[in-house]
Amino acid sequence: MKSCNISASLAHWAKEMPDQSAIIEMRSKSQITFKQLEEESNLIASGLLHHGVKKGDRVLVMVPYGMEFITLTFALFKTGAVPVLIDPGLGKKNVLHCIKQSEPRGIIAVPLAHAIKTFIPAPFKSIQLSVTVGKKWFWRGPTLDQVKHSGQADYQMGETSEDQAAAVLFTSGSTGPAKGVLYTHGMFDQQARILREHFDILPGEKDLPTFPLFGLFSTGMGMTSVIPDMDPTCPAKVNPENIIRPIQTHGITSSFGSPALWDTVSRYCQQNGTRLPSLRRILIAGAPVSGTLLKRFESILEPDCKVLTPYGATEALPVTSIERQEIVNDTWTQSEKGEGTCVGKPIPGVEIKVIRISEEPILKWEDDLEIPRGQTGEIIVKAPWVTKTYFNREDVTRFAKIPDGETFWHRMGDVGKWDEQNRLWFCGRKNHRVVTDSETLFTIPCEALFNQHPDVRRSALVGKGRGSHREPVIIIEPENTERVAKDRETFIKELLEIAAASPHTRSIKKILFYSDFPVDVRHNAKIFREKLAAWAESQ
Repeated sequence: MKSCNISASLAHWAKEMPDQSAIIEMRSKSQITFKQLEEESNLIASGLLHHGVKKGDRVLVMVPYGMEFITLTFALFKTGAVPVLIDPGLGKKNVLHCIKQSEPRGIIAVPLAHAIKTFIPAPFKSIQLSVTVGKKWFWRGPTLDQVKHSGQADYQMGETSEDQAAAVLFTSGSTGPAKGVLYTHGMFDQQARILREHFDILPGEKDLPTFPLFGLFSTGMGMTSVIPDMDPTCPAKVNPENIIRPIQTHGITSSFGSPALWDTVSRYCQQNGTRLPSLRRILIAGAPVSGTLLKRFESILEPDCKVLTPYGATEALPVTSIERQEIVNDTWTQSEKGEGTCVGKPIPGVEIKVIRISEEPILKWEDDLEIPRGQTGEIIVKAPWVTKTYFNREDVTRFAKIPDGETFWHRMGDVGKWDEQNRLWFCGRKNHRVVTDSETLFTIPCEALFNQHPDVRRSALVGKGRGSHREPVIIIEPENTERVAKDRETFIKELLEIAAASPHTRSIKKILFYSDFPVDVRHNAKIFREKLAAWAESQ
């Protein structure tokens, strides 16, 4: 049996390139080689087993993204335990709800998280083992230093089967409550393989991963992870210098970030005439990527640098991919006419279908669910790295999966359509569509038309009212708030003229303004349309 534990790759890189930096942390100016990372994670893994962690235990990791986070997560993989990773940006109430739902047996956390556990014990009641990263106060359990002290640098981990639980990763909660997605080691293994092959990732490259999960992947694939000094829960508010400086200093070849992060960085580069010539690959994901953002890269990157915008979700990543040039030179003009966002062709190994939109569970796959090419429907996917279940949420799993013989389809919760070139077009979230008496309006096609107005930063389609008798409303986040204050009526008139000119938006008669859209915590790029819809009801 092949052991497919993602942490097994560390031993390989420690042999192949022992003195190569595995992680460089910009904030602390510290770094660790692959040999040191292998030994350090062995010390922690064997130390945790010594202190009572068992294979299969869920262990909550509440440590900021950085060198320690990556080392600890690899150590947990080596023990056969299951790290539970929750985005701290979800907010205290949601984080506590996720902890309760995941029923962890252990916790490895900074002192602040332990203090919260002491004063709000209910969500943490399943925890039997606590490890403190840093200074321990008045709670029980060893510190991380004590764990290391009882470990062995030459620890050998056991075999890991493909279907062994690897991690519980919580979704960003951008559409309803955050859910724990259960990954197996086989899925991580498949994911790492497809990322490496499809995006031509080579060991020895230098990566700037601005999102924790990609920090784990890049280290596992033999890249040097240079971790920028930023708050990963607020990518839109990043200081552009903190992204540009490491790229230039370390000759970064690859980076992963959200559209909001690259929007901030690319605007800054354009204003200051900054170029990033070392980059040969940028992956942008987490929300639709605009052609306007992609056009900015023209003056920033070398012509041979690939900017790819893979489509996927926490439950299924990657699903499709498309390169910047294809969007800028071909699909973006259609997006601006309200056709949706082209997310490209399926990644090898992925099957995708577009089916009739339904709010009900689909108990088994039937061929007549599929709709003709060109029509907008619900996107479903199947691939070896698509997750099978949500942890402790049988109800949600039933709605999200369609059994198909021995396998299953995952319902992405998105709507879209195929074009004649076998490319998938994304038209928004299924539960954001607005159903009126006479038609269904989809968010991305409608909003694209308004977003072209020079005074619109972005827009959001929502519905007022209930059921299938809703009134479509466009909410505008203005590029220039003074325009709304001084010239509101003319601005509204211009926007209604845009609406009247397209069949996609002809029925929209109501425009509202909102100064700063609420967005998801993970990528700061998905608009929280549920919150905007509730606000619109009160206007």
